[in-house]
Amino acid sequence: MSAFSPHTLPEFAQARRLVVKVGSALLVERGEPRAVWLASLAKDIASLREGGTQVVVVSSGAIALGAARLELARGGRGSLADAQAAASVGQIALAGLWSEALGGHGLVAAQMLLTLDDLEDRRRYLNASATFERLLDAGAVPVVNENDSVATEEIRFGDNDRLAARVAQAAGADAVLLLSDVDGLYDRDPRKPGAVLVTRVDGVDDAIMAMASGASSSGLGSGGMISKLEAARIAERAGIALAIARGTQEAPITCALTSGPGTVFVPQRGGTARQAWLGGRLSPKGVLTVDEGCARALEGGASLLAPGVTEVAGEFARGDLITVVSAKGDRVAQGLVEYSAAECRAIMGVRQEAQGAKLGYAPRAAVIHRDHLVRL
Repeated sequence: MSAFSPHTLPEFAQARRLVVKVGSALLVERGEPRAVWLASLAKDIASLREGGTQVVVVSSGAIALGAARLELARGGRGSLADAQAAASVGQIALAGLWSEALGGHGLVAAQMLLTLDDLEDRRRYLNASATFERLLDAGAVPVVNENDSVATEEIRFGDNDRLAARVAQAAGADAVLLLSDVDGLYDRDPRKPGAVLVTRVDGVDDAIMAMASGASSSGLGSGGMISKLEAARIAERAGIALAIARGTQEAPITCALTSGPGTVFVPQRGGTARQAWLGGRLSPKGVLTVDEGCARALEGGASLLAPGVTEVAGEFARGDLITVVSAKGDRVAQGLVEYSAAECRAIMGVRQEAQGAKLGYAPRAAVIHRDHLVRL
C-alpha cells in the first residue's frame, strides 16, 4: 500500500501528486464556461503548487462547449458523430480556457488527449507516463481529456472518472479528487428520506456498489456514481487514495479539503507498477471461469492452471487481457493469457501431463502466470 493513505479529505492537501477531475456540469452552464468558478479553481491549483503538491487536471467539458458552438441538439450527445464533431470544436475552446486560467497564476497548461488504447497498450501507457513525468518536472499542469473526436463506442473510457483513476496510475499520483455536483456517496438515493453520506470507504465491494445510482444528475456528463465507484476500485487496487466531493462552489478544492463534505476511499493495496496497470485495464478480450479450488489458489497468489478452468468465453489470442471469474460469476482476477481461446478450450480441466496431446506441443507452465496476473 502507498505510504500516503488518507482517511479524511483535509489530508489530501498533503499529497505529493494529485489528480483533480472536473465534471462538465461544473465547468459549463448552458453552453458557456463558468469563468469566475474556473478562475477560483485555478487559484486553488496554484495554492496547491505553492504547498509542494503537483497537480494533474482531468477536465470534461469539450463536448458541451462544442455542442453549443455548433448548435447541436441534446448537448452534442444525440449520436456518436455529433459527439465527435462537438469534441473537435470544444477541445480548442477547453484548452484555451485552461491555458488562460492557469496562466493568470504563472502556470503553464499542457494539453493531453488520450484514448482507451493509449492506457491499455503497455508501450503507449509507458510513453504517457514518461510524458506526465517530464511535464510535471518542468512545472507544467497537464490538462487531460479523452480524445472524443476519434474515440468510438467500442474503444473509449466513456467517462472521465475512470480516466482520472487511470491517469493517476500513469502519472504516479498519490491521490485523486473527483469534483462533482454531488456531496459524495450516500447509502441510498440522496433524494430519499434518511439518506446518509458515507464519509469513508475501506474497499469497494458489492454492498458499496449497491448504494450507487448510474444517473448523471446534470445531463451534461456521461458518468454517475457507478462510474465514480469503478474509478475508486481502479485507484484502491493501485494503492491510490480517491475522494468524491462537491465542487459547485467557488474555490472548490479549498472548500473540499477544508470543510468537505465528501467520501474518501482508502487505498487497499499497492502492488508493482505492472500489476497496477493490469488491474486498471478496462477492455478484457475474454473470460475464464474457474472452480472453487482454483479461485482460492488465485487468492493465495498462485498462477492460473488449466485443470481449474471450467469455461472459456470470447475469442482471444495469446497475450490478450482476460478476466477470471468464479463459478458464481464473481470477478477474481485478470491477466495476460498464455494461450488462445481455442487452446484454452482444448486444455480446460486437463492435467498438465495430458495437455501436450491436446495441443500438439509441450504445454506452457500456466494459462496465466502469476507474474502477469492481478487479483481483483
